[in-house]
Amino acid sequence: MTELELLGPCAWGEALGSAVLKATAEDFQVDEVLDIPLSGDGEHLWLWVEKRGLNTEDAARRIAKAAGVALRTVSYAGLKDRQALTRQWFSIQLPGKADPDLSAAQSDTLRILKTTRHKRKLQRGAHAANGFTLRLTQLVADKEGLQARLEMIARQGIPNYFGAQRFGYQGGNLGEAREYAARQALPEQRAVRSRLLSTARSYLFNQVLAARVADGSWQRAQVGDLLAFTDSRSFFPAGEAECNDPRLAILDLHPTGPLWGSGPSPASGAAFALEQATGEREAALRDWLVRAGMEHERRILRLPIGGLTWHYPEPDILQLEFVLPAGCFATALVRELVDLVPVGQTDSPCVF
Repeated sequence: MTELELLGPCAWGEALGSAVLKATAEDFQVDEVLDIPLSGDGEHLWLWVEKRGLNTEDAARRIAKAAGVALRTVSYAGLKDRQALTRQWFSIQLPGKADPDLSAAQSDTLRILKTTRHKRKLQRGAHAANGFTLRLTQLVADKEGLQARLEMIARQGIPNYFGAQRFGYQGGNLGEAREYAARQALPEQRAVRSRLLSTARSYLFNQVLAARVADGSWQRAQVGDLLAFTDSRSFFPAGEAECNDPRLAILDLHPTGPLWGSGPSPASGAAFALEQATGEREAALRDWLVRAGMEHERRILRLPIGGLTWHYPEPDILQLEFVLPAGCFATALVRELVDLVPVGQTDSPCVF
């Protein structure tokens, strides 16, 4: 499947050129933002880890082996890209034990930058946000157009699509999910089950968002919408008064879309009709998620880009720095700017 089929239309027009992303790990840097005061004592050892070309699960396995503990005692807040330079927290439960020698875990691909103790383990989703530094190299683009678009995005945000990487190479994860959904069966392996259920929910959400980008309603609240603040998982219905809430204009409050699960959508009006129609088109995936015991949740449709700055360290390199809430995709910003050319491909489809 194409990216357009998996995500949906861009909000701000056609790509303004082309570039390469992730020619090196340093071109895609992620720093986990954790808003938790660490006590300095307790049975959990927390590690601030820098990894390069290594996914989060592999890093956890390496840490567990070096510490001589079961993998289940190693926790992390979120998964980070393999093809990147990332810094994130891990924790190890060590009741009554001294800090282990973790030197065997370290290499050119993993460095432990800091350690401290805490009374609780690191929970999934505990991080507040992720800070990104992206370098778009081999850039061939309309720089005046990029300036105007970046200024627009800083003011008005972008559609909060789940990125193409959620769906696997050429949508392979979605294909697997459809196969299980057709049989109304679930994978036996917990990790595979979680990955495919997440893929299905993400795809249905993207379909709803794509329709609202197409009709221009992704940025504005409609009566019957369910609204949520940027950093909140709770939501509330929009009436006439809520649709005129000034916090919508400053990108603090947003309309939401469904993360499918059991029970009817709490939305009403046009939002409910769209969500129902999407569910009917993808009835097998919808019913599969319900039978798997997933609960109905919401995700904001509009993604504000925190602290967005940009400059050109070299004429053909655009560097972007920004912060996104946890669970949001930096590539959703990039696709609003340029087409990405595979690493090693020098011919550009766009010349300005």
